[in-house]
Amino acid sequence: MNYKLVYFLPFLFLLAGCATKSNSPINSNDDLITSSDVHSYSNVNEIRTVHLHLDLDVNFENKTVYGVARHKMSKHNVDTAIFDVKKLDISRVTLGNKEEVETDFVLGEEDEILGRPLSVKITEETEYINIYYQTTEETEAIDWLPAELTSGKKFPFMYTQGQAILTRSWIPLQDTPLNRITYSADVKVPSQLLAVMSASNPTKANNEGKYHFEMEQRIPAYLIAIAVGNITYTPLGKNSGVYSEPELAQQCAYEFVDLPKMIRAAESLYGAYRWEQFDMIILPYSFPFGGMENPRLTFANPTLLAGDRSMVAVVAHELAHSWSGNLVTNATWDDFWLNEGFTVYFETRIMEKIYGKEVSDIHNVIQRQELDIALSDIENSEHPEDTHLKLHLEERNPDEGMTDIAYTKGAYFLRTIESVVGRKKFDAFLRNYFDAHAFETINTEGFVAYLNKELFEPNDITFNTDEWIYQPGIPENCVTFHSERLERMNTLAEKINQGEAIFIGKDAKMKRDDHTTQEWQAFIRGLSTDLKPSDLKKIDDQLHFSSESNAALKSEWFQLAIKVGYTEIRPDMEAHLTKIGRRWFIEGIYQALKDSKNPDDLAWAKTVFAKAKNNYHFVSKSTIQEILYPKGT
Repeated sequence: MNYKLVYFLPFLFLLAGCATKSNSPINSNDDLITSSDVHSYSNVNEIRTVHLHLDLDVNFENKTVYGVARHKMSKHNVDTAIFDVKKLDISRVTLGNKEEVETDFVLGEEDEILGRPLSVKITEETEYINIYYQTTEETEAIDWLPAELTSGKKFPFMYTQGQAILTRSWIPLQDTPLNRITYSADVKVPSQLLAVMSASNPTKANNEGKYHFEMEQRIPAYLIAIAVGNITYTPLGKNSGVYSEPELAQQCAYEFVDLPKMIRAAESLYGAYRWEQFDMIILPYSFPFGGMENPRLTFANPTLLAGDRSMVAVVAHELAHSWSGNLVTNATWDDFWLNEGFTVYFETRIMEKIYGKEVSDIHNVIQRQELDIALSDIENSEHPEDTHLKLHLEERNPDEGMTDIAYTKGAYFLRTIESVVGRKKFDAFLRNYFDAHAFETINTEGFVAYLNKELFEPNDITFNTDEWIYQPGIPENCVTFHSERLERMNTLAEKINQGEAIFIGKDAKMKRDDHTTQEWQAFIRGLSTDLKPSDLKKIDDQLHFSSESNAALKSEWFQLAIKVGYTEIRPDMEAHLTKIGRRWFIEGIYQALKDSKNPDDLAWAKTVFAKAKNNYHFVSKSTIQEILYPKGT
């Protein structure tokens, strides 16, 4: 990266050199950080934030956060501290705690992905650095929603989404998972609204609109998050509950009733929950993910409110992150599979413990179907090497590594190890792994070394670890799963493919409620794209996929409809695309429209996107923008 000074200053800054790579876990106490992160400018190997305090004023009138980021720094012997910033206005920087003294700073050249380095002049005695700033219209992490895009339609809403490297766009900080910090915040919001963060939280709004937050456990920067809105709290257990708009509280209480059971199941598998409280907040539909594992307060999309508790695997997934991802964190975004592969494995273990092996096997099979689709897409993409678990994302957006490879290939790697060593030994290994590396970051090489030392060598096991991690595709020894319930749905789909009129006539009694979301997903995926539009209409008339199903099924159904040419459901598809901002449920639809043999589909997709894009968070908006308007075209 070029490093260009944009202010004249009467001193020269010392820039961070290349850090030494390490195969060991990185401890976040006072130890020197010896790894490097290509997605951060910060010189955490020389000086790093130990604690961050935020003074924030959230202004809905001009959609701006005015803030002071007060960094308590580690001991050091350098004269420059480097932070990551993106699309922020930095007004001044001071040194000191109670008595602040102005200091010089430099903003480097803007990089489209990484933003800018903010270099601050310090001395060896500097302990506190205070950065005064405000967000801008281009801030990528924050979604400001007008009242009409909320459930209540009365009050505006705001939330942040920091993963992977967007926290730097609303807080100036060292935005790398290599460094774990504690943080606190004092936040001012409009008096009628409640603020909550990934920290200790209030359960009721106060008349002043002033709130204080503490996160006493060390976390990486991408897990710092805030939400502000007309929010109420519904307790579910002694240390769990759900924040939501009041209009959704009853649905949340029904949908997530098993959350306390999930916490107990997770603890019985891999040890005590170490974050005190596990709450969720249901955000507006623009939230780009099913869930985000912000500690103490998982952010979630309202598409989880399916009405039949069929989407609770997402809750199990975010809970599992309290161990894999939050407790033990990927050192860099090249090691993302260490967060997500472990979490998907853990998620299905929680589901099995509560709902039985049949249900967990259904999820395993569905995940393998999705993995095979992802493998095909990536192998034919610009970066076929992205089917490796260990990635190389330098000069690329780390979001490009957030694919089914990290999630599902990673999980199948662990499931295959379990099948070789046995569940009892593997569970003991994982429990020890979480204990040994609690509140640390670790890279792939560090994990492999630990795996060999603690599991394979003591049990005299030879395993093709390098093939799984550093080679493309899925190794032949990958464990397989079967589900009779899904196979019955595949059989039903095949009968329709062969021309049997199962859904025609007065005797057609099958209803959508007869089967789970996952079963219907298998059914839709089993239908041939050689069917005629009239065939899909007959199915739709019986099962109402287009108009009445949940968002997960609509996403599957609309993609099939596009490939078949079943265009009369466009009004329902447009309603889905303009309401739902969850990337997983819209990306495939837009991609199918772009790839369609019908030239009118792409033009229609662009028209819909023009209407819908302001309802999407930056993460989803930029993904769809790249699909419909790829660079260089």
